[in-house]
Amino acid sequence: MRELVVLGTASQVPTRTRNHNGYLLRWDGEGLLFDPGEGTQRQMIHAGVAATDVTRICLTHVHGDHCYGLPGVLSRMALDRVEHPVSVHYPAEGDAMVRALVAISSPGVDLRLLPHGAGGVIAPGLEVQPLRHRIETYGYRLSEPDGRSLLPERLAAAGIRGPDVGRLQREGRLGGVRLEDVSVARRGQSFAFVMDTAPCEGAEQLADDADLLVAESTFSDDDGALAEQYRHLTAGQAGELAGRSGARNLVLTHFSSRYPEVTELELQAQRRAGTAVVRAAQDLDRFGFPQRRSGRVGVSP
Repeated sequence: MRELVVLGTASQVPTRTRNHNGYLLRWDGEGLLFDPGEGTQRQMIHAGVAATDVTRICLTHVHGDHCYGLPGVLSRMALDRVEHPVSVHYPAEGDAMVRALVAISSPGVDLRLLPHGAGGVIAPGLEVQPLRHRIETYGYRLSEPDGRSLLPERLAAAGIRGPDVGRLQREGRLGGVRLEDVSVARRGQSFAFVMDTAPCEGAEQLADDADLLVAESTFSDDDGALAEQYRHLTAGQAGELAGRSGARNLVLTHFSSRYPEVTELELQAQRRAGTAVVRAAQDLDRFGFPQRRSGRVGVSP
């Protein structure tokens, strides 16, 4: 199962209708919790997300609205006796803050603190790239390797069934039948998380051809000067990021409290997003992934 659960959409301060940041990405057997701000534990209850669902925590930076919910989440995990190890990824310059937040949490969780200080792969399929904010900040990208989709009718015509299907996938050939004879290329899915940044190369690298891009949209285009001052994206810049990178879906979030309504922000982003589908997130929204795409990809059987 692959799904994004939005736990909160507010930047800096919560509002009557928006909790602080928080995003749970269900990715097959993993649950990645991004930027848990205050109140994330309660939002998880409202969203039906169990503490046991979280296997990895990813912090873009250590401003409070992106990490002050960490002690509550970890304490709930301890209370619920989460047995699996939990990796915590965060910028190296935020190490003291993260350790302080962990120190005031209830003990009992097998935490693996994994700071990073440069862009690159930090776990299988998971990479980070530096963003341009007021403190050290990194965005995240989760990618599935390209593969092949088997065609049942071709398998049947070739007389391949049962355990032989798995053998063909592993070995690439079974007798005179090649894997490419009974399948088509399938592009792997990807997810990008771009938060708290001015436009930069790192954001574009993360968003490149993403199936689902989550991007901050703190300010309206009318407040572009404020966005530049505080190193945030406007709605239009978030849309342009999606359009330039070829992202298929753009989820806007991290809205300033100065905008009680975000419909106009969604429109500003859509005008510059090319073919991407743009949606302004509301707390507790859920977003699925589009179907995998077929295409010419380099695939090793």
